[in-house]
Amino acid sequence: MRPTKLAAMLAVVGLLAGCSFDMLTNRVNPYRVDIRQGNYVDQAMVAQLRKGMTRDQVRFVLGTPLVVDMFRDDRWDYVYLHRPGRGQPEQRTVSVFFKDDLLERLEGDVVGGDAVAGAAAPERSRVIEVPAPGAAK
Repeated sequence: MRPTKLAAMLAVVGLLAGCSFDMLTNRVNPYRVDIRQGNYVDQAMVAQLRKGMTRDQVRFVLGTPLVVDMFRDDRWDYVYLHRPGRGQPEQRTVSVFFKDDLLERLEGDVVGGDAVAGAAAPERSRVIEVPAPGAAK
């Protein structure tokens, strides 16, 4: 065979092999790891918070915040990102605001775990009501 025909045949075989390899990998579907980063905060944890709690009490309930702004000492941000192996990533953000080192209010998009399964996705940046101490649950 001539070298040009051989080169053309190798090119065609290479392209077909590349296409078939792509089709093979789409059918095999290798396992992809779920990636979870940040602070997981759910509705049950938020329900334990009361207005007037100290920073240590809030840290005990929610954990150490992911983001503490050094210029705004009165705010903690809890950020959670979940990237499933397949599907859309999910991000949650909860901001805790303090006044005179006591819990004043929360803002964010908290979704409870099993308690609100199947509920619609929450709207972003809503204010979460924090009950006063001694209020009924």
